[in-house]
Amino acid sequence: MASLFPREGGCRCGKVRFRLTENPLVTAACHCRGCQRMSASAFSMTAIMPPTGLGIIAGETVIGGLHGELKHHFCGWCMNWIFTDPGVGIINVRSTLLDDPEGFAPFIETMTAEKLSWAVTPAAHSFEGFPAEAEFGPLMAAYAARQA
Repeated sequence: MASLFPREGGCRCGKVRFRLTENPLVTAACHCRGCQRMSASAFSMTAIMPPTGLGIIAGETVIGGLHGELKHHFCGWCMNWIFTDPGVGIINVRSTLLDDPEGFAPFIETMTAEKLSWAVTPAAHSFEGFPAEAEFGPLMAAYAARQA
């Protein structure tokens, strides 16, 4: 995916703009009820990134969602969900907010135990919960190999 970067995107109203400058570590669809509610959809789409790969280039985000351990960043005006910082050295950027979100199909899908029966993704790997920490290295390597 190197040829796809940098990529820019923004919230619905355009007050918050961001730039991705690095390849995602992996792309995912999350089927948890929290993501369903926050995205008002069957699942949320995310590009799991190193924090250095995201830059806010216009506007500022506000914290929303449950205001807990996970820091969900939103546009303060249109309340579009931009990214999540789970506090573990990665960030989850809502890849559908990119100006051109092609090329960000989910490689993995998580929380399929809460998946709506009719929701289908092209993900190569599915997990009833979240992958175990030891599984992320091989998943990231497989994702990178597919993008090369």
